[in-house]
Amino acid sequence: MNILWDSQALVAATGGRPQGNMPEGVSGISIDTRTLKRGEAFFAIKGENFDGHDFGTAAIAAGAGVLVVAEEKLPALGRLAAPKIVVPDVLQALEKVGQAARSRSRAKIIAVTGSVGKTTTKAMLSRILSRAGTVHAADKSFNNHWGVPLSLARMPEDCDYAVFEIGMNHPGEITSLVGMVLPHIAVVTAVAAAHLGFFKSLDEIARAKGEIFSGVLKGGHALINRDDERWKLLSKMAAEAGIEHIWGFGEHARAQFKLMRYEPDAQGAQIDVKAAGQELSFRLGATGRHMVQNALAALGAAHLAGADLPRIVPAFDDFAAEEGRGRRHVLRRGQGTFTLIDESYNANPASMQAALRVLATAPVADGGRRIAVLGDMLELGSHSQKLHAGLAPVIADARADILLLAGAEMKALADNPPKDIQVEYRANADELQPLLLNAVRAGDTVMIKSSKSIGFSKLVEALTKHFPAAVDKPARG
Repeated sequence: MNILWDSQALVAATGGRPQGNMPEGVSGISIDTRTLKRGEAFFAIKGENFDGHDFGTAAIAAGAGVLVVAEEKLPALGRLAAPKIVVPDVLQALEKVGQAARSRSRAKIIAVTGSVGKTTTKAMLSRILSRAGTVHAADKSFNNHWGVPLSLARMPEDCDYAVFEIGMNHPGEITSLVGMVLPHIAVVTAVAAAHLGFFKSLDEIARAKGEIFSGVLKGGHALINRDDERWKLLSKMAAEAGIEHIWGFGEHARAQFKLMRYEPDAQGAQIDVKAAGQELSFRLGATGRHMVQNALAALGAAHLAGADLPRIVPAFDDFAAEEGRGRRHVLRRGQGTFTLIDESYNANPASMQAALRVLATAPVADGGRRIAVLGDMLELGSHSQKLHAGLAPVIADARADILLLAGAEMKALADNPPKDIQVEYRANADELQPLLLNAVRAGDTVMIKSSKSIGFSKLVEALTKHFPAAVDKPARG
């Protein structure tokens, strides 16, 4: 077993007291018994819906090496014959372990935030930096008050690079999280109308994203989208935070990591960039202009982390979009096939427009149609009705032939649909599912997009179960 934390160091990091016969160490850190691996430490965090202390038996059955539990819960857990570390508060103990992991690390640390593109940029960075050294990257979208310390606590002591995603939906959240990460490089991918229900304006969202600069180490870097309308505000915040090295990426003439040429095709794009004076040409194996922005951010951060760009950029070629974030599936329908673009993980006005632009350029076979399957964009507050209805011209530009809608907020678009497009509206994803299964035919391209909790991932699952894959692996993004 590879030891991530020896027991003595883990006890010291948590500030707790050991109980029972402690193992030599633990191989990892877990907060979920469904994914816990043998030899890992299980932190029994109390969340909004579940209390980890209720899953102590399941953790032991899964092979947990140590349970980290709260003092107040100990009487109820006394019957569990497993080594424990007893702490006043389990989440705080996890934060302390994350901070201890950061303190012992000599890796170049990159933190990524933004309204769109965080997870994809992180995934791109992980892929390209792996050609330059060992990389630790946050799993999935672990970017909140428990995800960030968990990702830190899982960081191996000897990795060369580490990439963390930092999210928020209220002011002040990023400040506390970046104070744990303490990055050498902070990236802001873009500012858009996400979580607008919790903010008065896009400027307020930008200021909340700009909190990331408060944690950058002395001598570190800020990397900001130069094409973003809030560039000046963000760069000013970076300077006020004491960051001397402020860089831009994008298509703007003054961007240091600049797109020079973009030639898209059905499976990706050929790209020429100028990166801090270097001219580079490479292929990106994912479709969409927004993916190019993410690639420029990843490229810039990798350069600032000291990686040799000509050595690592070939890794962009085999990058594929992640599940729910633009991943493509080619599925059989009768004697032919159709393409499914899975954008079901999240949605806000900016990412919705980006996904619809991808649909607009997606190829369809003879007789095939472009089908947009759209669900609610959440956390838009009083702006919601206007922003949903405002998608109509974007959908028209996307050359969609059929528009399938579901969700309470999407009713605003259903009542004011784009002209000359077949539109169907249902209350929810379950009611929309049979309509979608019957509608799709060979030659079509189907794009599914919504906020995660609307449950449109069920539509993706229904299509992939109902229609067999035409290839062994999902198509490139």
